[in-house]
Amino acid sequence: MNEESVRRPKGLGKRAWVTTKLVRRLLRALAWSNVVRVTVIGRETVPKTGPVIVAGNHISMLDAVFLWGALRRRAVAIAMAELWSWPVVGWLVRRLGQIPVLRRDSESGRSALSQAEQILRHGGVLLIYPEGRLVAPDEHEPYKPGVAKLALATGVPIIPVGTTGTDRVLPTRRTRGTGPAFDRSQQVTIHFGDPIDPADFDDPEKLLDYLRQQIETLRVVE
Repeated sequence: MNEESVRRPKGLGKRAWVTTKLVRRLLRALAWSNVVRVTVIGRETVPKTGPVIVAGNHISMLDAVFLWGALRRRAVAIAMAELWSWPVVGWLVRRLGQIPVLRRDSESGRSALSQAEQILRHGGVLLIYPEGRLVAPDEHEPYKPGVAKLALATGVPIIPVGTTGTDRVLPTRRTRGTGPAFDRSQQVTIHFGDPIDPADFDDPEKLLDYLRQQIETLRVVE
């Protein structure tokens, strides 16, 4: 086994963990001050140790911020490569060892999945959005098969997450109309579901269908 195959991914290193703790303290301070009202449900379903895939719906650029902040473990996300060129955000995703992927680029997609598998092989938490892009309320986007392939290849459970409200806090230009670009009065809910064991499925499509059903159910705020 060569050195590259056993090297711990950057996103699971000490520097990334220190940065994670600092940023999460800032996010929690913002939550406590009610800058944005956030409710987290079912966080205890995420195992305290061991590899796990956390998969959710994608309705806003804020989704990963709130989901990542709601977790109590370090986590690495697959994210659009454009973020790496943004001021401040680009520095942060590099510091945290996040995984870039170019949309509609099959080679980039394979590379991202390979890096994601290493996160899981080293016992980490992987954040992934199966739709692969922002999806407006009036749109429907098929789930990409990567999350199912990863789960079936590694045997790692998937925690489904339903997010609501982020698209109203930070709406896209197309959906906000004449409304505010940032609306802090909106309620955000992050709802974690029960783990999905990939061993219960013999086909990626069946696993994807079940995952979508669970996420859609969690999006209904109780």
